[in-house]
Amino acid sequence: MSGLPPLARFGGLVATGLLDVTCDPSALDSTGFWAVSADFEGRLVCARFRDVRKEPVPAPVPGQWQGPAAGDWTSSLDHATYTAGVRRIRAHIAAGEVYQANLCRILSAPLAPDADVDALTALLARGNPAPYAGTLRLPAHGVETATASPELFLRRDGRTVESGPIKGTGRTEADLLDKDYAENVMIVDLVRNDLGKVCATGTVTVPDLCAVEKHPGLVHLVSTVHGELREDAGWPELLAAAFPPGSVTGAPKTSALHIINALETAPRGPYCGAIGWVDADHHTAELAVGIRTFWTDRQAGMLRFGTGAGITWGSDPDGEWRETELKAARLLGLASGADLNANTHDDH
Repeated sequence: MSGLPPLARFGGLVATGLLDVTCDPSALDSTGFWAVSADFEGRLVCARFRDVRKEPVPAPVPGQWQGPAAGDWTSSLDHATYTAGVRRIRAHIAAGEVYQANLCRILSAPLAPDADVDALTALLARGNPAPYAGTLRLPAHGVETATASPELFLRRDGRTVESGPIKGTGRTEADLLDKDYAENVMIVDLVRNDLGKVCATGTVTVPDLCAVEKHPGLVHLVSTVHGELREDAGWPELLAAAFPPGSVTGAPKTSALHIINALETAPRGPYCGAIGWVDADHHTAELAVGIRTFWTDRQAGMLRFGTGAGITWGSDPDGEWRETELKAARLLGLASGADLNANTHDDH
């Protein structure tokens, strides 16, 4: 919606008064408060805002968000194609080419011309609270995103950097399989390796491994990886080492990316990329992995949403399809107007 002003909303922070926009990651080492959006394919948008204030996410206003009908969503990969992709990845694993790879699909539905992603964020905040929820609205730059991400990509405090990869999903803790724990450990090794490229030798640690975290309607296995950046490493080096996030690619990352490119039929865009903020003045930052994320494609007149699953040798094709359905169901329902009055406490 081009008539709406640029805005960034992350948790209890709101940024307005757009100053400048760049694709140069070194700007994040300069001054000011930046909102950041990185597409999975590598497009980076950094937007510096003049005014930053604390403000809670507003309550949703009935009728403010005009979402698509529940039956209007279509998938870039149907059930047969997705499960065939799972089997193909298992063949790559059997051949020793990869240990794990994420297979994702993009869901699309018609978008109302006056739809505002910030109004969608208000709905998501009520119906699907998430630690890294937010809005990034830069219509002139083709970025309109509403996220309910539960996953930390990168947090910085001075030279300290932290990542919180998620691998393993179930409706309850009892649903988690040995495969989920193995998958998490594999991705933790990958993230340790990524951060090790830019962190001082011996500083990369894993203070939490496979912790069970509850979210609305499901549980995740979450680990934490810490490190201390080398003095010669800034944002360009950190992003080059860590992006795209390991939890949504696979291991080894390069092999997984080749497989993803061959099997997926639609670009992921903001989904599985990164979204968040960098306060260059205070040397702090919080970037989320762009999952549980909606974005607009104004040229096509579509609202898009991504969902996927990590595939290992232990994967069951139909089970992985059901995991993508589980991850999407609640969010799609909210975007289509369902569950506005849901009591979310029942899911925690």
